[in-house]
Amino acid sequence: MYFIYNILAVILVILALPVFVVRLVREKGFAERVKQSFGALPAETLVKVAGKEAIWVHAASVGEIVAASPIVKEIRQELPGIPIVVSVVTASGYAMAKRIIPEADGIIFFPLDLPLLSYSVVAKIRPQAFLMVETELWPNFLKVVRKFNIPAMMVNGRISDKSVNRYIYFRRVLADMLNTVVKFCMQSNIDAQYITRLGADPARVVVTGNTKFDQSYTELSLEDKTNMLSSLGLCSADQILVAGSTHRGEEELLFPAFNEVREQFPHTQFIIAPREPLRADELVELAAKYNFVAVRRTNMPGKLAENPDMIIVDTIGELGKIYGLGDIVYVGGSLIPHGGHNILEPAAHGKPILVGPHMFNFKETYALFSERGVCLTVRDSAGLAEAMLKLLHSPEQRQAIGQEALIIINENRGASHKSALYLKEILQQKKALESSKQ
Repeated sequence: MYFIYNILAVILVILALPVFVVRLVREKGFAERVKQSFGALPAETLVKVAGKEAIWVHAASVGEIVAASPIVKEIRQELPGIPIVVSVVTASGYAMAKRIIPEADGIIFFPLDLPLLSYSVVAKIRPQAFLMVETELWPNFLKVVRKFNIPAMMVNGRISDKSVNRYIYFRRVLADMLNTVVKFCMQSNIDAQYITRLGADPARVVVTGNTKFDQSYTELSLEDKTNMLSSLGLCSADQILVAGSTHRGEEELLFPAFNEVREQFPHTQFIIAPREPLRADELVELAAKYNFVAVRRTNMPGKLAENPDMIIVDTIGELGKIYGLGDIVYVGGSLIPHGGHNILEPAAHGKPILVGPHMFNFKETYALFSERGVCLTVRDSAGLAEAMLKLLHSPEQRQAIGQEALIIINENRGASHKSALYLKEILQQKKALESSKQ
């Protein structure tokens, strides 16, 4: 099975080479990403972490980095003085990690999962533990980790329905990967059941909760809020509506609803943060078709529009704080069948949250906040307009929903601390075992 996997992996890399060449020419920073993906790590990072018994935390992209951020903070408190290296797969994840994980001694791109390459990178760094955030299971990498006797740990573990069905076809390789992991810190009972069903040893599985409840990078002081409103030209707005992590095809449902809001609340201003910031120009043009004057975030402050109706957020790492500016927040990927996105960031600001019916990637948190009236589900553009108008006409309801959101957040904190304590226990057991062999 490993042989077949490796053949397919090599073929995929070869097929991707023309794409790499094009992106090397067009995309700033892609050359560095490719170098690191093929094992050429920055010398300044290696000096800080290589051979120094670092903790290696791997988080694929933006969502996993958000989950990793509070874990890294807790590790720093529980295990002071130990270097921490964070790896990512995507450029957006890298930018996010740079912004919100200042505690990391190094941030790198994860190596391609090829046998010799994985061995080379692990041999360079020689971490004393490897933590994968959510479900970052890479066969060759974990095989090398096992060979070097490095304990692997899953944190903020999450298994989707699709993953359960997909992994069944790789049972032999999956069994090896799961046997490498010494502790599975899962988000929920359902996730714990799923990982056990896939073959994880139940004795190694614990439910610690969702570390995203512990995130603090989104905190917004009154001074921060005033400065951000000023930089966005929103100081005179009567109401602000924020739509975060929207996808192609979704804005066509949002903009008509925004127009209905503007008829009753003409001084409302809108902030759209597409999941793919590169779509910003596309959305500026689309907004104009619905009679909105839209400006890219990176062009502000500027004079393209004195008072823009709409701001298109084309930056990475700001959305968590921008949610704190909204009177109402819509979380995207949910009016279309994408599966939704993280609702904990707006909840942490005490905001009423609107989503579409497609939240299957976040079933647990969606159910929790929906049952307590914090997350409201709309079915279409007309339903979105109706819900927004109802909330805008009722400040008391918005305030009550916001207070309940904060109560839920506080009730569910602590997963990151639990994860750090389990890591500490694993490292103590490892040292005790090594001492007994001497």
